Amino acid sequence: MPRKKQIVQRQKRRKVYQTGELDVDAVKPKGAFRIFTNYKVFAVIGAIVLIGGFGFSALFASSGRTTSGPNRGVRGADVQRSTPDANSTDTTTGAQASIKQYSAPPALAIDPSKNYIATIKTDAGDVKVQLLPKEAPEAVNNFVFLAKDGFYNGVTFYRVIPGFVAQTGDPTGTGSGGPGYDLPFESTTDPVDAGTLAMAKPSEAGAPNNGSQFFVALDRLPTQDGKATVFGKVVGGLDVTNKFVERDALKEQSPGPGTRISSISIEES
Repeated sequence: MPRKKQIVQRQKRRKVYQTGELDVDAVKPKGAFRIFTNYKVFAVIGAIVLIGGFGFSALFASSGRTTSGPNRGVRGADVQRSTPDANSTDTTTGAQASIKQYSAPPALAIDPSKNYIATIKTDAGDVKVQLLPKEAPEAVNNFVFLAKDGFYNGVTFYRVIPGFVAQTGDPTGTGSGGPGYDLPFESTTDPVDAGTLAMAKPSEAGAPNNGSQFFVALDRLPTQDGKATVFGKVVGGLDVTNKFVERDALKEQSPGPGTRISSISIEES
């Protein structure tokens, strides 16, 4: 090949493969596509999207807590109260003004050698109960204190199952409320017969008695013997308990109105 022609071909190849500086302006996007080269704008947009996502997630989670789950539609499930001393009560304002809470059980103030009769006044009639201070002094002392302090006024029998129990003492009406404290379990030997008054015990193994909840046995309940702290016996008005409104707030999401306690009076002799 002629030398001149070889020189021309080498120059062409050198021109094709020769490296050099890239003309950035020549490859920049034109028009609306120029936004993709603005890193500051992209950072602002990313921050807005991230913050918006967190806000939406929080709103969705909050909505889920109130519309789903085991507490959906259950009144009083989210009640929060302050806890004054047992011997100096306090009430909240507004619609929940009747609900009281205490920081500790009351000091022992009853005389186990005396006779105590409680009259539970309900929408269905009066139920008279002989309390048992010798067998369960802590439970009786607690019941007398709460009754005299008006804690039970307006409280509903939230769980009434014929042939089983009529349970009350929870001011929220959900089955999970109490006075703000628990009571120690007192072992009693009295059988749980129809008309027996006993402390309600949480389902958790080893848990102490709820501080205010109690039940009236509506039939002989041998499975509860030795497991429930018995602190009273119905001596008048047992037939009234058969008139209590049947309901179970532990299973029903929005149960209808139940039989209410208007007041509990205590006679001491």
